[in-house]
Amino acid sequence: MTQPAAGAGTPAPGTPAPGTPAPGTPAPDAPGASRPAAEPPAEAGPPPRTEPGAALTSEPGAASAVEAASAPARGPGRISGPVWAALAIVYVVWGSTYLGIRVVVETVPPFLSAGARFVAAGLILAAIVAWRQGPSALRATRAQLVSAAVVGLLLLLGGNGLVVLAETAVPSGLAALLVAVVPAWVVVLRRASGERPGTGAYGGVLLGLAGLAVLTLPGLSGDVRLWGVLTVIAGTVMWSVGSFSSSRIPMPANPFAASAYEMVAGGIGCLLVALGRGEQRDFVLAEVSGRSWTALAYLVVFGSLIAFTAYAWLLHSAPLSLVATYAYVNPVVAVLLGALVLGERLTWPIAVGGAVVVAGVCLIVSTERRR
Repeated sequence: MTQPAAGAGTPAPGTPAPGTPAPGTPAPDAPGASRPAAEPPAEAGPPPRTEPGAALTSEPGAASAVEAASAPARGPGRISGPVWAALAIVYVVWGSTYLGIRVVVETVPPFLSAGARFVAAGLILAAIVAWRQGPSALRATRAQLVSAAVVGLLLLLGGNGLVVLAETAVPSGLAALLVAVVPAWVVVLRRASGERPGTGAYGGVLLGLAGLAVLTLPGLSGDVRLWGVLTVIAGTVMWSVGSFSSSRIPMPANPFAASAYEMVAGGIGCLLVALGRGEQRDFVLAEVSGRSWTALAYLVVFGSLIAFTAYAWLLHSAPLSLVATYAYVNPVVAVLLGALVLGERLTWPIAVGGAVVVAGVCLIVSTERRR
């Protein structure tokens, strides 16, 4: 969740994320009006969303994808190109953040690393917004600031932060698999709020979870501790609540500014928890490895600035059940990266489970397209 962050961070588990909605802010089938996404700053490529928002990048490859995602999504009856572009960013980048988080926590305490990541990303994004659109673009009412802070704490401290903590005890692949329960929580929340997700949505969730169950059969390397597993599950609940509520409370009108406020609030929350846990006592900056620094930089730029803001835009520009499909794809990406980067074997359960997961995603996508 990168983040969970994805590093989260979500993926990220991070992005988020994940303003007020464009087409899916309340999901098309949910009660309530949606707001159009604000226009992104000139040549700034991120996906604008209405809740927290969009990432800005000058990288040639990333810019084109993000710029595509910056256009407002089209009506609820079809899934637009910008939505597909933003989904692709969240699918691929957040899938890689689990590996990044695992590398960072090798030499940096979990909440210190998460806090540094999100505060840095939030301040960078705020500076870019002020530079490209003027300081007035950061303006928000007290109620909007409080809402952005609440969503940021739920997504980044609760969702991504807990996953980062858990990855000190469980393998990154297992964490990614556990995060796949997010779509199930989303369906429960939608049903509790009076919405009626279609039969296809329920079927897609069940099919996706069945595929993820198959993916766990080969077993994952490393010691698996019960507290780590429970911590990830708790993080998925908080992430789901943050994602669900973000489209139902007042958010800053500028999606970029909203995203920056969320990341700063979530990052400060992580740093306060780190201080409360005493993570600073045994931490020596000189002992941080080069690979941890590289992974942290990757999480800040790609996991937070790009993927998290793409997710945030999606929360207000696409059906929530469609956005939640990232939880199916991220584990597949994480498993494949484990094989390519860490040399883990690709077994038949992984191949079969991955195919079932993709089938579940296709079912949910086709269901939402018809609604």
